Amino acid sequence: MTLAPPGDGCLATGEDEPDLRYHGDREVEEGLIDLAVNVRLPAPPDYLIEIINETVPQLAKYPDPGDAIQAIAAAHNLRQDQALPTAGGAEAFTLIARAVQASDPVIIHPQFTEPEAALITAGRRPSRVILTADEGFQLDPARIPASADLIIIGNPTNPTSVLHSAATIRSLLRRDRLVVVDEAFMDAVPGDVETMIGRQMTGLVVIRSLTKTWGLAGLRAGYAVGDPAVIAAMRRQQPLWSVSTPALAVMTTCLSPEARDIVATVAQQTADHRATLLELLADLGLQAAGSPAGPFVLIDTTGLRGPHPPGWVRQALREHGFAVRRGETFPGLGPDWIRVAVRDPSVNRHLADALRVIDCRSATM
Repeated sequence: MTLAPPGDGCLATGEDEPDLRYHGDREVEEGLIDLAVNVRLPAPPDYLIEIINETVPQLAKYPDPGDAIQAIAAAHNLRQDQALPTAGGAEAFTLIARAVQASDPVIIHPQFTEPEAALITAGRRPSRVILTADEGFQLDPARIPASADLIIIGNPTNPTSVLHSAATIRSLLRRDRLVVVDEAFMDAVPGDVETMIGRQMTGLVVIRSLTKTWGLAGLRAGYAVGDPAVIAAMRRQQPLWSVSTPALAVMTTCLSPEARDIVATVAQQTADHRATLLELLADLGLQAAGSPAGPFVLIDTTGLRGPHPPGWVRQALREHGFAVRRGETFPGLGPDWIRVAVRDPSVNRHLADALRVIDCRSATM
């Protein structure tokens, strides 16, 4: 693992198929129930809106990340040189792609495609290790090339919702190798079990997002924690003042002990709602991939589409008023896979009713 000096960069080389820059927001249209985007709330809570509004008189000044850095470090019992606020989790992947001059990067798919897109833009085309449904989308560390000097994995993984054990991920650590763990959805896992954030973070960076649980996708609030040398290299690549004053203020609030108690309650509610959704799907003969642990589930709809072409179920759901995330833009998945966000039980039942009608339509063809 070699870190880029200040100012170094590479020219973009374009993107490969599938469309790595396709994300769930492109599925959503007016009038559709949004199950494609994994943001829990339609708007931030009123007290966060109030905090955002309170920053307006400060907008003539440049942002100061000091309080946010302190809040990140305190929340995770880390030093401040191990913490970096970012404009959402996505910016962190761009900073890593610029800062870490890996000669043999590896992406573990299916997962969020922005890390691979960022590496390609930075001039490096990573290798892919594709996990399969037959293995429950679980990682076998033996499949990782020994030469890999940068490994990126999601936990719980988007879109599979699989939660890998911390022990499995920690087994990937090697001298001269950086392991990057996307924990954007870890705050939806009760107890933060299997998080990689801890005392020993040499050769490790963990990326978190605050946008999902708190309804802040448009504000861009996230952070990276980990190896101080890598965090420093990422900071050198980060544009000045990339994280806005409102985002920094919200970040500080959302990492307070009181807010983290709220997150713990929400995580348990999400687990309960997911269990309801899985029961409804099972009644229809649909099994979610792996053992879902995140605020979404991945479903193979092949058995539901009958004689129709691949991807028909997703289109049929749109006709019934639901937007779900297509699977074919994730390496390793095809058009019959859909990712469905976990919502409250009434929405889950409404979705099940629509799938039951679709199943009947397919059976009568």
